[in-house]
Amino acid sequence: MHRRAVLTSAGVALAALVTGWAALAVPTASAETEPTAPAASAPAATTSADGPTADAGEPTPTADATGAPAGSPVAVHGRLRVCGVHLCDQDDEPVQLRGMSSHGLQFFPNCLNPDSLAALRTDWRADFVRVAMYVQEGGFETDPAGFTRRVDEAVATASALGLYVVVDFHILTPGDPNLNLERATSFFAEVAARHAARGTVLWEIANEPNGVGWAAIKSYAEQVIPVIRAADPDGVVLVGTRGFSSLGVSEGADETEVTDDPVDAANIMYTFHFYAASHRDLQRATVARAARSLPLFVSEFGTQTFTGDGPNDLDSATTWLDLLKSLKIGYAMWSYSDGPESNSVFRRGICAGTDFTGTAVLTESGAFIRSRIRG
Repeated sequence: MHRRAVLTSAGVALAALVTGWAALAVPTASAETEPTAPAASAPAATTSADGPTADAGEPTPTADATGAPAGSPVAVHGRLRVCGVHLCDQDDEPVQLRGMSSHGLQFFPNCLNPDSLAALRTDWRADFVRVAMYVQEGGFETDPAGFTRRVDEAVATASALGLYVVVDFHILTPGDPNLNLERATSFFAEVAARHAARGTVLWEIANEPNGVGWAAIKSYAEQVIPVIRAADPDGVVLVGTRGFSSLGVSEGADETEVTDDPVDAANIMYTFHFYAASHRDLQRATVARAARSLPLFVSEFGTQTFTGDGPNDLDSATTWLDLLKSLKIGYAMWSYSDGPESNSVFRRGICAGTDFTGTAVLTESGAFIRSRIRG
Protein backbone atom coordinates (compact mmCIF):
# COMPACT_ATOMS: atom_id res chain seq x y z
CA MET A 1 0.00 0.00 0.00
CA HIS A 2 1.24 3.48 -0.74
CA ARG A 3 1.70 4.91 2.68
CA ARG A 4 4.46 7.43 3.25
CA ALA A 5 5.66 10.75 1.94
CA VAL A 6 9.12 11.00 0.43
CA LEU A 7 11.41 12.05 3.26
CA THR A 8 14.47 12.78 1.22
CA SER A 9 15.83 12.22 -2.27
CA ALA A 10 17.09 8.87 -3.46
CA GLY A 11 20.58 10.25 -3.53
CA VAL A 12 20.83 10.70 0.23
CA ALA A 13 24.33 9.91 1.40
CA LEU A 14 24.72 7.10 3.92
CA ALA A 15 25.10 8.78 7.32
CA ALA A 16 27.44 7.47 9.96
CA LEU A 17 25.82 5.05 12.40
CA VAL A 18 25.89 5.88 16.06
CA THR A 19 28.96 4.22 17.55
CA GLY A 20 28.95 1.68 20.33
CA TRP A 21 26.98 -1.26 18.89
CA ALA A 22 28.39 -3.54 21.53
CA ALA A 23 26.60 -5.99 23.77
CA LEU A 24 24.74 -4.08 26.47
CA ALA A 25 23.50 -4.73 29.97
CA VAL A 26 20.23 -6.37 29.12
CA PRO A 27 16.61 -6.29 30.30
CA THR A 28 14.37 -9.04 31.56
CA ALA A 29 11.17 -10.59 30.28
CA SER A 30 8.36 -8.86 28.44
CA ALA A 31 4.87 -8.24 29.75
CA GLU A 32 3.54 -11.35 28.04
CA THR A 33 6.17 -13.67 29.47
CA GLU A 34 6.13 -12.53 33.10
CA PRO A 35 3.32 -11.00 35.17
CA THR A 36 5.66 -8.24 36.34
CA ALA A 37 8.80 -7.27 34.47
CA PRO A 38 11.67 -6.91 36.96
CA ALA A 39 13.88 -3.86 36.93
CA ALA A 40 16.60 -4.02 34.30
CA SER A 41 20.15 -2.85 34.16
CA ALA A 42 20.92 -0.10 31.67
CA PRO A 43 23.95 1.78 30.40
CA ALA A 44 23.31 4.66 32.79
CA ALA A 45 20.74 5.92 35.25
CA THR A 46 18.02 8.02 33.63
CA THR A 47 14.69 9.50 34.57
CA SER A 48 11.62 9.29 32.35
CA ALA A 49 8.03 10.41 32.46
CA ASP A 50 7.24 7.11 34.13
CA GLY A 51 9.81 7.62 36.86
CA PRO A 52 13.43 6.59 37.28
CA THR A 53 14.74 3.70 35.23
CA ALA A 54 17.17 1.07 36.45
CA ASP A 55 20.55 2.29 37.58
CA ALA A 56 23.84 1.20 36.15
CA GLY A 57 24.88 -0.41 39.42
CA GLU A 58 22.34 -3.24 39.17
CA PRO A 59 23.61 -6.66 38.08
CA THR A 60 23.24 -7.78 34.50
CA PRO A 61 20.90 -10.79 34.14
CA THR A 62 22.69 -14.05 33.53
CA ALA A 63 22.42 -15.51 30.03
CA ASP A 64 20.75 -18.91 29.78
CA ALA A 65 21.65 -21.86 27.54
CA THR A 66 20.44 -20.05 24.42
CA GLY A 67 23.00 -17.30 25.01
CA ALA A 68 20.18 -14.77 25.49
CA PRO A 69 19.78 -12.80 28.72
CA ALA A 70 17.67 -14.65 31.27
CA GLY A 71 14.02 -13.69 31.04
CA SER A 72 14.33 -12.06 27.62
CA PRO A 73 11.98 -13.06 24.76
CA VAL A 74 14.62 -15.26 23.11
CA ALA A 75 15.47 -16.96 26.41
CA VAL A 76 11.79 -17.58 27.16
CA HIS A 77 10.69 -18.74 23.71
CA GLY A 78 13.88 -20.07 22.12
CA ARG A 79 13.98 -20.90 18.43
CA LEU A 80 10.72 -20.18 16.69
CA ARG A 81 9.00 -22.24 14.02
CA VAL A 82 5.70 -22.35 12.18
CA CYS A 83 3.24 -24.93 13.51
CA GLY A 84 -0.04 -25.06 11.64
CA VAL A 85 -1.25 -21.47 11.26
CA HIS A 86 0.75 -20.14 14.22
CA LEU A 87 4.24 -19.06 15.10
CA CYS A 88 5.32 -21.38 17.89
CA ASP A 89 8.09 -21.38 20.44
CA GLN A 90 10.54 -24.06 21.55
CA ASP A 91 7.76 -25.71 23.58
CA ASP A 92 5.42 -25.82 20.55
CA GLU A 93 3.21 -23.18 22.13
CA PRO A 94 1.73 -20.47 19.87
CA VAL A 95 3.35 -17.11 20.55
CA GLN A 96 2.37 -13.60 19.47
CA LEU A 97 5.43 -11.43 18.93
CA ARG A 98 4.90 -7.70 19.41
CA GLY A 99 7.38 -5.10 18.33
CA MET A 100 8.36 -2.14 16.20
CA SER A 101 9.63 -1.57 12.68
CA SER A 102 12.38 0.90 11.97
CA HIS A 103 11.92 3.37 9.15
CA GLY A 104 14.42 3.19 6.30
CA LEU A 105 17.98 3.03 7.57
CA GLN A 106 19.00 5.77 5.14
CA PHE A 107 16.26 8.15 6.29
CA PHE A 108 16.72 7.85 10.07
CA PRO A 109 20.29 6.62 10.63
CA ASN A 110 20.30 7.49 14.35
CA CYS A 111 17.04 5.86 15.43
CA LEU A 112 18.32 2.29 15.72
CA ASN A 113 21.16 2.38 18.20
CA PRO A 114 22.12 0.65 21.46
CA ASP A 115 20.10 3.07 23.61
CA SER A 116 16.92 2.91 21.52
CA LEU A 117 17.04 -0.87 21.27
CA ALA A 118 17.64 -1.20 25.01
CA ALA A 119 14.60 1.02 25.60
CA LEU A 120 12.52 -1.08 23.21
CA ARG A 121 13.39 -4.17 25.18
CA THR A 122 13.40 -2.80 28.75
CA ASP A 123 10.93 0.08 28.78
CA TRP A 124 8.57 -1.02 26.02
CA ARG A 125 8.91 -4.76 26.84
CA ALA A 126 8.83 -5.60 23.15
CA ASP A 127 9.72 -8.97 21.67
CA PHE A 128 11.37 -7.95 18.42
CA VAL A 129 12.52 -5.21 16.10
CA ARG A 130 12.07 -5.12 12.35
CA VAL A 131 15.09 -3.70 10.54
CA ALA A 132 13.72 -2.09 7.37
CA MET A 133 16.47 -1.96 4.77
CA TYR A 134 15.15 -0.19 1.68
CA VAL A 135 16.56 -1.60 -1.53
CA GLN A 136 15.89 1.49 -3.62
CA GLU A 137 15.23 5.14 -2.65
CA GLY A 138 18.83 5.72 -1.58
CA GLY A 139 19.12 2.34 0.12
CA PHE A 140 20.91 -0.95 -0.44
CA GLU A 141 21.51 -0.58 -4.18
CA THR A 142 23.59 2.57 -3.55
CA ASP A 143 25.98 0.90 -1.08
CA PRO A 144 25.43 -2.86 -0.62
CA ALA A 145 28.39 -3.31 1.71
CA GLY A 146 27.48 -0.32 3.86
CA PHE A 147 23.82 -1.24 4.29
CA THR A 148 24.66 -4.89 4.89
CA ARG A 149 27.04 -3.80 7.64
CA ARG A 150 24.33 -1.72 9.27
CA VAL A 151 21.91 -4.64 9.21
CA ASP A 152 24.61 -6.82 10.76
CA GLU A 153 25.14 -4.28 13.55
CA ALA A 154 21.43 -4.04 14.30
CA VAL A 155 21.03 -7.83 14.38
CA ALA A 156 24.00 -8.24 16.70
CA THR A 157 22.87 -5.54 19.12
CA ALA A 158 19.21 -6.60 19.23
CA SER A 159 20.16 -10.27 19.63
CA ALA A 160 22.46 -9.41 22.55
CA LEU A 161 19.43 -7.91 24.25
CA GLY A 162 17.41 -11.09 23.73
CA LEU A 163 15.19 -9.51 21.08
CA TYR A 164 14.14 -11.31 17.93
CA VAL A 165 14.92 -9.49 14.68
CA VAL A 166 13.01 -9.34 11.41
CA VAL A 167 15.47 -8.58 8.61
CA ASP A 168 13.30 -6.76 6.07
CA PHE A 169 14.41 -6.59 2.42
CA HIS A 170 12.28 -3.51 1.93
CA ILE A 171 11.07 -3.66 -1.66
CA LEU A 172 8.49 -1.00 -2.48
CA THR A 173 9.34 0.69 -5.79
CA PRO A 174 9.62 -1.15 -8.16
CA GLY A 175 6.92 -3.44 -6.87
CA ASP A 176 7.97 -6.60 -8.74
CA PRO A 177 10.45 -8.34 -6.42
CA ASN A 178 11.95 -10.26 -9.33
CA LEU A 179 13.61 -7.05 -10.48
CA ASN A 180 15.71 -7.27 -7.31
CA LEU A 181 16.22 -11.03 -7.36
CA GLU A 182 19.98 -10.89 -7.82
CA ARG A 183 20.36 -8.35 -5.02
CA ALA A 184 18.11 -10.42 -2.75
CA THR A 185 19.96 -13.69 -3.25
CA SER A 186 23.32 -12.02 -2.69
CA PHE A 187 22.15 -10.17 0.43
CA PHE A 188 20.39 -13.11 2.07
CA ALA A 189 23.20 -15.55 1.32
CA GLU A 190 25.65 -13.29 3.11
CA VAL A 191 23.53 -12.20 6.05
CA ALA A 192 21.95 -15.60 6.72
CA ALA A 193 25.39 -17.23 6.79
CA ARG A 194 26.51 -14.70 9.37
CA HIS A 195 23.49 -14.76 11.69
CA ALA A 196 21.65 -18.07 11.32
CA ALA A 197 23.36 -19.60 14.34
CA ARG A 198 21.88 -16.92 16.59
CA GLY A 199 18.39 -18.41 16.26
CA THR A 200 16.91 -14.92 16.60
CA VAL A 201 16.29 -13.84 13.01
CA LEU A 202 13.13 -14.00 10.88
CA TRP A 203 13.73 -13.31 7.18
CA GLU A 204 11.28 -10.98 5.37
CA ILE A 205 12.19 -11.43 1.72
CA ALA A 206 10.00 -8.76 0.06
CA ASN A 207 8.29 -5.99 1.98
CA GLU A 208 5.33 -5.00 -0.23
CA PRO A 209 5.06 -6.54 -3.69
CA ASN A 210 2.73 -4.45 -5.82
CA GLY A 211 1.59 -4.19 -9.43
CA VAL A 212 2.54 -7.81 -10.01
CA GLY A 213 0.61 -11.08 -9.81
CA TRP A 214 0.86 -13.75 -7.16
CA ALA A 215 2.55 -16.19 -9.56
CA ALA A 216 5.51 -13.82 -9.95
CA ILE A 217 5.75 -13.24 -6.19
CA LYS A 218 5.63 -16.98 -5.55
CA SER A 219 8.36 -17.59 -8.14
CA TYR A 220 10.59 -15.01 -6.44
CA ALA A 221 9.99 -16.60 -3.02
CA GLU A 222 10.81 -20.06 -4.28
CA GLN A 223 14.15 -18.80 -5.59
CA VAL A 224 15.15 -16.77 -2.51
CA ILE A 225 14.07 -19.19 0.22
CA PRO A 226 16.55 -21.94 -0.79
CA VAL A 227 19.36 -19.38 -0.51
CA ILE A 228 18.37 -18.70 3.09
CA ARG A 229 17.83 -22.39 3.80
CA ALA A 230 21.40 -23.18 2.76
CA ALA A 231 22.57 -21.28 5.84
CA ASP A 232 19.49 -21.38 8.06
CA PRO A 233 17.43 -24.52 7.43
CA ASP A 234 15.14 -23.82 10.38
CA GLY A 235 14.66 -20.04 10.19
CA VAL A 236 11.18 -18.57 9.74
CA VAL A 237 10.72 -16.81 6.39
CA LEU A 238 8.10 -14.09 5.87
CA VAL A 239 6.68 -13.91 2.34
CA GLY A 240 5.11 -10.69 1.08
CA THR A 241 1.70 -10.91 -0.58
CA ARG A 242 0.13 -9.16 -3.53
CA GLY A 243 -1.20 -5.61 -3.34
CA PHE A 244 1.29 -4.11 -0.85
CA SER A 245 1.10 -7.22 1.36
CA SER A 246 -2.67 -7.05 1.58
CA LEU A 247 -3.29 -10.68 0.51
CA GLY A 248 -4.30 -9.12 -2.79
CA VAL A 249 -7.16 -7.04 -1.36
CA SER A 250 -5.65 -3.70 -2.45
CA GLU A 251 -5.58 -4.98 -6.03
CA GLY A 252 -9.03 -6.58 -6.10
CA ALA A 253 -8.09 -10.12 -5.09
CA ASP A 254 -8.19 -12.04 -1.83
CA GLU A 255 -6.37 -14.75 0.09
CA THR A 256 -7.65 -17.60 -2.10
CA GLU A 257 -4.89 -17.01 -4.64
CA VAL A 258 -2.43 -17.94 -1.88
CA THR A 259 -4.42 -20.77 -0.37
CA ASP A 260 -4.97 -22.27 -3.83
CA ASP A 261 -1.29 -21.97 -4.81
CA PRO A 262 0.93 -21.68 -1.72
CA VAL A 263 4.68 -21.23 -1.80
CA ASP A 264 6.42 -24.59 -1.98
CA ALA A 265 8.44 -24.27 1.21
CA ALA A 266 8.14 -25.12 4.89
CA ASN A 267 8.39 -22.88 7.94
CA ILE A 268 7.06 -19.78 6.19
CA MET A 269 4.44 -17.17 7.02
CA TYR A 270 2.61 -14.72 4.79
CA THR A 271 2.63 -11.01 5.57
CA PHE A 272 -0.32 -8.68 5.87
CA HIS A 273 0.04 -4.89 6.22
CA PHE A 274 -2.66 -2.40 7.20
CA TYR A 275 -3.07 1.25 8.10
CA ALA A 276 -5.89 1.67 10.59
CA ALA A 277 -7.41 4.90 9.26
CA SER A 278 -7.67 3.48 5.74
CA HIS A 279 -8.22 -0.25 6.25
CA ARG A 280 -11.11 -1.43 8.34
CA ASP A 281 -13.88 -4.00 8.00
CA LEU A 282 -12.98 -5.53 4.63
CA GLN A 283 -9.35 -6.01 5.58
CA ARG A 284 -10.16 -7.28 9.08
CA ALA A 285 -12.61 -9.81 7.64
CA THR A 286 -9.96 -10.97 5.20
CA VAL A 287 -7.41 -11.51 7.96
CA ALA A 288 -9.90 -13.33 10.19
CA ARG A 289 -10.86 -15.62 7.31
CA ALA A 290 -7.33 -16.18 6.00
CA ALA A 291 -5.97 -16.97 9.46
CA ARG A 292 -7.98 -20.18 9.48
CA SER A 293 -5.71 -21.70 6.84
CA LEU A 294 -2.63 -19.48 6.45
CA PRO A 295 0.10 -18.60 8.94
CA LEU A 296 0.03 -14.79 8.96
CA PHE A 297 2.39 -12.17 10.33
CA VAL A 298 1.68 -8.41 10.37
CA SER A 299 5.21 -7.17 9.78
CA GLU A 300 3.99 -3.58 9.33
CA PHE A 301 0.97 -1.51 10.32
CA GLY A 302 0.17 2.08 11.15
CA THR A 303 -2.44 3.98 13.12
CA GLN A 304 -3.02 6.53 10.35
CA THR A 305 -3.82 6.42 6.61
CA PHE A 306 -1.86 4.39 4.09
CA THR A 307 0.25 7.50 3.41
CA GLY A 308 1.81 7.05 6.85
CA ASP A 309 0.57 10.48 7.87
CA GLY A 310 -2.56 12.31 8.96
CA PRO A 311 -4.72 11.86 12.07
CA ASN A 312 -4.36 8.66 14.04
CA ASP A 313 -7.42 6.42 14.16
CA LEU A 314 -6.77 4.80 17.51
CA ASP A 315 -10.23 3.23 17.69
CA SER A 316 -9.65 1.31 14.48
CA ALA A 317 -6.10 0.48 15.58
CA THR A 318 -7.44 -0.90 18.87
CA THR A 319 -9.95 -3.07 17.03
CA TRP A 320 -7.14 -4.34 14.80
CA LEU A 321 -4.79 -5.18 17.68
CA ASP A 322 -7.58 -6.88 19.62
CA LEU A 323 -8.22 -9.06 16.55
CA LEU A 324 -4.54 -9.90 16.16
CA LYS A 325 -4.30 -10.78 19.85
CA SER A 326 -7.27 -13.14 19.58
CA LEU A 327 -5.67 -14.86 16.57
CA LYS A 328 -2.13 -14.83 18.05
CA ILE A 329 -0.79 -12.99 15.00
CA GLY A 330 2.44 -11.08 15.61
CA TYR A 331 2.82 -7.44 14.62
CA ALA A 332 5.26 -4.56 14.18
CA MET A 333 4.18 -0.93 14.02
CA TRP A 334 5.70 1.56 11.57
CA SER A 335 7.84 3.34 12.61
CA TYR A 336 10.54 3.56 15.30
CA SER A 337 11.67 7.02 14.14
CA ASP A 338 11.38 10.73 14.91
CA GLY A 339 10.17 12.15 11.60
CA PRO A 340 7.51 14.78 10.94
CA GLU A 341 4.78 12.30 9.96
CA SER A 342 2.28 10.96 12.47
CA ASN A 343 3.63 7.42 11.99
CA SER A 344 6.80 8.33 13.90
CA VAL A 345 6.66 7.16 17.50
CA PHE A 346 9.28 9.62 18.79
CA ARG A 347 9.02 13.39 18.94
CA ARG A 348 11.25 15.35 16.59
CA GLY A 349 14.91 15.33 17.57
CA ILE A 350 14.70 12.45 20.06
CA CYS A 351 16.94 10.19 17.97
CA ALA A 352 19.79 12.69 18.35
CA GLY A 353 19.84 12.00 22.08
CA THR A 354 20.24 8.98 24.32
CA ASP A 355 16.96 8.79 26.29
CA PHE A 356 14.23 6.77 24.58
CA THR A 357 12.29 5.76 27.69
CA GLY A 358 8.97 6.86 29.14
CA THR A 359 6.14 8.75 27.49
CA ALA A 360 7.55 12.28 27.34
CA VAL A 361 9.65 11.35 24.30
CA LEU A 362 6.68 9.90 22.41
CA THR A 363 4.08 11.10 19.93
CA GLU A 364 0.42 10.13 20.14
CA SER A 365 0.99 6.98 18.10
CA GLY A 366 4.10 6.18 20.13
CA ALA A 367 2.28 6.40 23.45
CA PHE A 368 -0.49 4.21 22.05
CA ILE A 369 1.71 1.39 20.83
CA ARG A 370 4.02 1.43 23.85
CA SER A 371 0.98 1.02 26.09
CA ARG A 372 -0.32 -1.88 23.97
CA ILE A 373 3.01 -3.69 23.95
CA ARG A 374 3.49 -3.22 27.70
CA GLY A 375 -0.12 -4.11 28.54
